[in-house]
Amino acid sequence: MQRFGKSLRLETLRKEFGSLVAVNDLTLEVKSGEFVSLLGPSGCGKSTTLNMIAGLLSPTSGRIYVGDTDITGLSPIQRNVGLVFQNYAVFSNMTVYDNLAFGLKVRKVPPSEIRSEVLKVAETLELTEILGTRASKLRLDESQRTALGRSMITKPAFFLLDEPLSNLDAGLRSTMRVELKRIQRELEQTILYVTHDQVEAMSMADRIAVMDHGILQQYDTRDTLYSHPANRFVATFIGSPSMNFVDCSFTESKGRAYLDATEFKLDVTKMADTIKKEATGAELTMGIRPEDITVESGARTENAIGCEVFMTEPVGSKSIVTLSTGKSLVKSLVPGTFRAELGKKLWMEFNMSKLHIFDRKTEEAIF
Repeated sequence: MQRFGKSLRLETLRKEFGSLVAVNDLTLEVKSGEFVSLLGPSGCGKSTTLNMIAGLLSPTSGRIYVGDTDITGLSPIQRNVGLVFQNYAVFSNMTVYDNLAFGLKVRKVPPSEIRSEVLKVAETLELTEILGTRASKLRLDESQRTALGRSMITKPAFFLLDEPLSNLDAGLRSTMRVELKRIQRELEQTILYVTHDQVEAMSMADRIAVMDHGILQQYDTRDTLYSHPANRFVATFIGSPSMNFVDCSFTESKGRAYLDATEFKLDVTKMADTIKKEATGAELTMGIRPEDITVESGARTENAIGCEVFMTEPVGSKSIVTLSTGKSLVKSLVPGTFRAELGKKLWMEFNMSKLHIFDRKTEEAIF
């Protein structure tokens, strides 16, 4: 089989199904040895992208490169890609050993070499003790590792993983996230990982490509996506609890600038020049994450906002308290020891260095 480099590059990749544009001119690069996640809601185009890379779908236009080789026109088997899908494609009537060996047998590799490779992969994936077990008797996590091993043993240029953990319960998902990352680091393997679960993407990926309606919204590290979302969609999709959004207007008075949300105002004089330069108009949306809101019994600064306790949700060592100010509801993440009766009057204050401002018309981030 032809061998390529281990990097992946997509250039203006596009897929149309009639009038539906499933993937809209996607340009993306995955470096050799990098773990990249395609993240987005169902129908955003991430699985379609993966299927085009694998050769299971032909792109309407655009090119796919592995290393410096254009693989756009190659058949799936010529691409040297390891595939693991949500429904683990293991042969239930075969043992784990035979499942792992299958790809090498098809390639007519000598039996002694097959055994050596199977034992090495089994050790890496902790399958040695169950090599003689039929796949139909495996637990879900064992099936997942067997499916991964069957792809791994053929030494693919890179792996494409499509929602591989979605069939596991929460405990196994957490365990397998750690295992997948361990394996990827040990083998220095390039991985493109498709998921709708931000926890999976944020915990494993070196970089994350956030997609919506076939369009790449932002491609960056988890920290940048969290702290500097490019637009409101990314800000909404990344983070739990979700970011708070409050519609507001930009106003100026007596040399000061404000975000006026009707029920309250925030002084944003220091940001005024950038807002006036970047915004398409005065109608904006402010965004603030729950952990960037403090709740006090009294006002400490001029930006303190009067509010009432609407609801409290204990979540382990923290609590999510929903605060009402006029028609706006805002969530704050507070210590689990927080106690306040519903309707109690308090003051909340935003960490202004963590305030996000979006153009309401374009939904693009200004800050």
